[in-house]
Amino acid sequence: MSFFRRFAPFSAIMDLRRYLASRPVYEIGGLFGAIALTMLIVTVMANDSSSITVPYKRNIIYVEQWRADRTDAEIHAQQQIDKVVRDRELAELDRLKKKKQAEFKRLDDKLKAYGF
Repeated sequence: MSFFRRFAPFSAIMDLRRYLASRPVYEIGGLFGAIALTMLIVTVMANDSSSITVPYKRNIIYVEQWRADRTDAEIHAQQQIDKVVRDRELAELDRLKKKKQAEFKRLDDKLKAYGF
């Protein structure tokens, strides 16, 4: 406990003030700039981590089991049914991909207008 008995906040602040007064102005500016940038990064990361509101949803894919004695006609009929569903999903994925590309194109055009 002898450490806390010798601890004097006022003396520590005055010592820091004397040290900073002996440094050039650009070093003090760099010190406060580094502190401000670090605090900005920590604040942005803390705010970003709290903005996750949607919980992770697992995409579980179950394996279908088929009878071993199916005929080729039954297999072909099931493939045709599955093809319709797969084509619909691929069309939706393609639509979303084109929408995202259009958004990036608009952003790229805006950046080119500013000279970037």
